[in-house]
Amino acid sequence: MQSKPSVVIVGAGMAGLTCAVYLRQAGIEATLLEASDGVGGRIRTDLVDGFRLDRGFQILLTAYPEARRLLNYDALNLQPFRPGALIHQSSQWIPFINPLREPAGLFQTLASDAGTFSDKLRIIELIRLVSGLQTDDFFNQEATDTETFLEAFGFSEQIINRFFRPFFGGIFLEDALATSSNFFQFCFRNFYAGNAAVPAAGMEAIPQQLAGQLAPTQIRLNSPVETIQGSTLNLKTGETISADHIVLAVDAAAADRLLGIETPKRLFNSTTNTYFTASQSPKLNQNRSEKLLLLNANRQSAVHNVAIMSEVAPSYAPNGQSLISVSTQGLEIVNEKALAERIRKELTVWFGAEVEQWRWLKTYHIPEALPTYYPGTPHAPLKRAENLYRCGDQTAYPSLNAAMQTGRKVAEQIIANAPVA
Repeated sequence: MQSKPSVVIVGAGMAGLTCAVYLRQAGIEATLLEASDGVGGRIRTDLVDGFRLDRGFQILLTAYPEARRLLNYDALNLQPFRPGALIHQSSQWIPFINPLREPAGLFQTLASDAGTFSDKLRIIELIRLVSGLQTDDFFNQEATDTETFLEAFGFSEQIINRFFRPFFGGIFLEDALATSSNFFQFCFRNFYAGNAAVPAAGMEAIPQQLAGQLAPTQIRLNSPVETIQGSTLNLKTGETISADHIVLAVDAAAADRLLGIETPKRLFNSTTNTYFTASQSPKLNQNRSEKLLLLNANRQSAVHNVAIMSEVAPSYAPNGQSLISVSTQGLEIVNEKALAERIRKELTVWFGAEVEQWRWLKTYHIPEALPTYYPGTPHAPLKRAENLYRCGDQTAYPSLNAAMQTGRKVAEQIIANAPVA
């Protein structure tokens, strides 16, 4: 009887964990070497003064096919946002509710100033266009940038600037809508087909759920790899490990560094996430935010989007307290105190004098939040050499779905080449 192949996965983010789970389901127990003190990669949650702070504003789209395939949504106790957004435009709030997920919001959306009546009919056309496509279909088609696609589809400047730019600019972390149109269509389909939600215990509950499907001995934290030579991994501790298969589930720069490859500097979209606490949730026109994402049509502001996290997921804050998440895009250098004061000043216009009593809790500046994904960006081959693989969203398109998809595909390649017992 031939033994199962040995596999080492470098990196315990979503791609590496997904790969390891699928391998274990096939009877192959891979070893994950993680340089940091926890699993999850970019998906981490900190507990600060009783508040759950995701490192950067993040959500799970429940329609993601890879997430639906592997995650147990009931166990995550998902807390959904309402489907849509409230858009702040010239001192007024414009509702834009997804009528497919919330039919009662149809007339509210039709009456809103987010776009023209023709724009709203084109939304239905766009839904029809994307609803029949599978994940690979999106990325096999010719693409342009998102703004050009929207203009060619017939959308007005009004809805592009009031809805698409603030909403999808917040997803892409760039306001020019220069991101590839096929990725836009993929995101649009998944927003309309399911919920945007967070686990009650924070976004880190997602990678923790995958880690829980592995044996504790499979994950080695605080184990940075220095170099890789053939089938041997050299750890910074001086330890060496050999494996039949090596999977690089780290970002592209880290993978190249491990392999001793010099490559040009890669481009990323950045975000800065500022958290505030308050004794009560801010109100809009005497009403609460109603679990909607709050978007700012003025993209020159320090406030790009706001989420009252404790309204969506009460477990994110202690009883009687409110947690407010504010996202700002494109900052290269951040003076955290000055940014918090600017945000507080801008939001006083939105919510009134109560904002002056908010307590600034923490700021996360994430310069490499998402790899850029422009039209024509190639998807990298997952197999780099004999018994050497790569996975992660940097090899495909920037999303949790891509991380999980590439992790699964690498596992399938290893399983297919494993000796039959």
